[in-house]
Order: sequence, then structure tokens, then C-alpha cells
Amino acid sequence: MQAFPRSTTATATAVVVPPSLALPVIESSFPRQLHPYWPKLQEKTRLWLLEKRLMPADKVAEYADGLCYTDLMAGYYLGAPDEVLQAIADYSAWFFVWDDRHDRDIVHGRAADWQRLRNRLHTALDAPRSHLHHPDPLVAGFAESVLRLYGFLPRTWNQRFARHFHAVIEAYDREFRNRVEGHIPAVEEYLALRRLTFAHWIWTDLLEPSAGCELPDTVRKNPAYRRAALLSQEFAAWYNDLCSLPKEIAGDEVHNLGISLITHAGLTLEEAVGEVRRRVEECVSEFLEAERNALALARHIDDGTAHGRKLSAAVRTCVGNMRNWFSSVYWFHHESGRYMVDSWDDRATPPYVTNEAAGE
Repeated sequence: MQAFPRSTTATATAVVVPPSLALPVIESSFPRQLHPYWPKLQEKTRLWLLEKRLMPADKVAEYADGLCYTDLMAGYYLGAPDEVLQAIADYSAWFFVWDDRHDRDIVHGRAADWQRLRNRLHTALDAPRSHLHHPDPLVAGFAESVLRLYGFLPRTWNQRFARHFHAVIEAYDREFRNRVEGHIPAVEEYLALRRLTFAHWIWTDLLEPSAGCELPDTVRKNPAYRRAALLSQEFAAWYNDLCSLPKEIAGDEVHNLGISLITHAGLTLEEAVGEVRRRVEECVSEFLEAERNALALARHIDDGTAHGRKLSAAVRTCVGNMRNWFSSVYWFHHESGRYMVDSWDDRATPPYVTNEAAGE
């Protein structure tokens, strides 16, 4: 269904985008859509967060819907079967909670807790069924969501997903050490690390169960497909950096493209914001060309056989959803309470997080 630039929360108020963050090309050329399953998705993910004890009940009641995690996924994976979208949305909600735990472990100096969690996630990723009842809700919730994702496509897809997420866990560990040591990565180092901490290839992998088809290496590694996928993710990561910069400066962060530019390129804050914005806008314009090339690849794949038609249709669906990622990410950053730092009592402490260490 077509969605308008209005909030998907119950109030349905018009979204106001600050001029410094407004991207007219997104608002005009990337029409926003939402999967028709979205209202049910929001309800079920809220219940899943409670059932898995990933957020306290009071925080779920007050903040879960306003964080708009399900909106982000419902605007991305259009055409996905309901059960696939639900599994992705629950996994995505888990990812945000994990990101918050990682942040709080850094802020409160819980290095041993983080290392324990890091090791458990690696193990659960390879054997999720044996971790479904783990005493740490974050491990149990991860195992359950991964096990569901593993049920949609062949074992080869599962192995690739696991390989990609093992790399994400290790990237989070590097970010942990960088923040503890106060190390601000140089720009190129940061960009390489950001592709992992933002989980570029995880969200790209999940296009495939949404399309109901595992793509062969000849498609996934084709420069036309890979370029379009990378640009959609780079846009999301860098736009996130642009919107998160006030929150991350307030929280004494070291991981943000703007902060790396200020530190290593000698830019002022205003210049860094301008440079990040330039890169974001460049991603959009370059994607439009990459999208044409990827769709040309899809046409080439359709060789008149049943297999060719099916694979071509799957590629078109994946590329279409890469396009949807732009609008979904854009509006998410202006609707989600995750970025409304000016409304928080403490700009360095999000009100939806739990500061306590995980219990056993």
C-alpha cells in the first residue's frame, strides 16, 4: 500500500524533516510503501519482545511502537511472505536491542560481560537450537530469531548468513575496543568497519528469503547487482551517521563518519555535516544508475526458460526492495524515538535502554 510522509504511529501526525537533513530527491522520487502486514507485524513484534524478555514490560509499553523498528522492515522487504517478514522484523528488533546492550556495556565498563556475550553469540549462530533456552534473554532471542530465518532457504544460504554475521559480531568487538580506548578510526578504516557494524550484507542477504529464492553467486557477485546493493546500504549507514551525529557527540562516541572527518580531515563540525550529506546525496544519484544496470541484468537472466523467468523475477524483486530501503531508512530516522535526542532527559542516555547488566 502507498504510504504518505506521515507517521505510522497512532497519532498519524505529519513528519517534519529538519532542513539540514531533508533530501528532496527521496521525498519526490522514492515513494514510500509499507507491507500490508505491517499493523499485525508491529503487534506481534511487540509481543515477541515481551515474551523473550528483551525489553522490560514498562519500556515495551512506553517506547516499542514509537521506536518504529517494524516500520523500517515493513518499508523494505515488500512482497515478502508474512512469516518471512515477521522473522526479519523480530530479528531486526533483536539487533537494535543488542546494539543498545553493546553501548551500555561500553558506557558502564562491562568488558567481561561483553566478551561473554560475544562468545555466546558466535556459538548460538552455529547451533541456534541448543541456545533457545539460554539464561541470557539476548542469546535466547537471537537463537530463536536465527533459527526461524534458517528455515526459509537452503543450507547454503544459512551458511552464508552465519558467515556474514560472525563478521558483524567481530566488528562490534572492534568498535567496543575503539570506544574504550578512545580510538577514532581514520576515514577509510571507519568506512570499512561501518559496512560490518551496519550489517550491509546481512540486510542484503535477507532480500532473498523475501523474494523466495536463493540467488546464485553469478548473480550476487555480478558487479551490477553488488553495486546496487552496496549503494543502498551505504546510503542507510551514512544517513544514519548524519542523523545520529548530535546523539553520538553527546554520548562521547568515536564511531561516526562525521567524527572521523573532524578528527582526521581537520573539518569543522559544519564542514563534516556537509561532507557526510554530500556522500549521502552521491549514493542516491549513483544508485539510480546502478539500479538501471541491475534491472538490465535481470532482463538478461530471463532466457525464456522457467528457471530463467523465476530467477529474473527474484532479481527484480530484490532490486526493487533495494530502492525501498532509501525511503524506509529516510522516514524511519524522522519518526523513530531512537533519534529524538532533544526530547530525552539526558542526551547521552536513551530512555528506552536498560542500564543494568544481563542477569544469569
